[in-house]
Amino acid sequence: MIELRRRIAAGGIALTAALILAGCGTTEVEGSEAAAANPVSESCAEDTTATSTEPVSLVDGVGRTVELDKPAERIAVLEWQEIEDALTLCVTPVAVSDSEGYGKWVSAETLPEGVVDVGSRGEPDLDALFAADPDLIIVEGFTADDEVIQQLEQHGVPVVAALGNNPEDPIGNVKSVFSLIAEATGRTERAAQVLEEFDAHLAQRKQDVADLDLPTTDFLFFDGWLQGGNMTLRPYVEGALFTALGEELGMTPAWDAAVNDSHGTGGLNAEYGLAQTDIEGLTGVGEANLFYSNGDVSGYVAELEKSSIWTSLPAVQEGRAYEFPLIWGAGGPRSTLQAVDAFADALTGE
Repeated sequence: MIELRRRIAAGGIALTAALILAGCGTTEVEGSEAAAANPVSESCAEDTTATSTEPVSLVDGVGRTVELDKPAERIAVLEWQEIEDALTLCVTPVAVSDSEGYGKWVSAETLPEGVVDVGSRGEPDLDALFAADPDLIIVEGFTADDEVIQQLEQHGVPVVAALGNNPEDPIGNVKSVFSLIAEATGRTERAAQVLEEFDAHLAQRKQDVADLDLPTTDFLFFDGWLQGGNMTLRPYVEGALFTALGEELGMTPAWDAAVNDSHGTGGLNAEYGLAQTDIEGLTGVGEANLFYSNGDVSGYVAELEKSSIWTSLPAVQEGRAYEFPLIWGAGGPRSTLQAVDAFADALTGE
């Protein structure tokens, strides 16, 4: 078995890579033919958009030019955002990384049965990957010389790398990644339709929030986890997708550089706009509205609510602290609209 080992950032998004060879072999793969032929996104049942059959020449997210004789039909996808994107485009991958984790954390698009699971996003099994006979492999990266890309290219299957995040324009990056997958699979007409719906829905929810008389527009979104009995919270700051969504809806990020200096506990991941703190650190945002990730899986919210510090925060006391439903925080247009609705519904009381 051959495994591709990648170091995963705190959000579960791959940043760097190294290849580990752990012997060779062959892997029997069943189900990939059926999976590729059966798109299951709910909106695909009524989809009438065309699929191009023309040759593809594209520049991927890290600046590489990729040439395909025809749009890819049997794609293998090694990150969850792009799995979601493919399903929204009515293209079911033949192979994916960590289908179980995807099913647990991503609710916007359902992965059908029969798709080959090639192991974790950090250590996909290359035997299983190439036994699925993909005509394109989709990964995430930040630079063209990412070792993951270079190693996968040695196997003779084209590789497209999507940019993991653009902290200067996280919402724009969601759209760009989605459009990239559409271009590679000949589904640009479908992508244009989805993105038009995305823009219209975002504009409507922005107006819904603008019609409110909020006591403050300052806000913070955070997530968290428990480890060894200790709780870590992760404020989303400038550069994070959810922060950009809050801003788009008319709110102002409360966790800035000064707050991070005084209340942060673990540095800053600038590529994804993620800080680190503890419960006491939340006092640094004062009167701000609080939004936070669903705690059903991790259990951190139950512990958070036991804290006297938490219950004394102005937003908590005034009913302005909102737990999100289960939404993947690094997803495609469908997940991103789930987040838009979660913000707006919380504020409007819907």
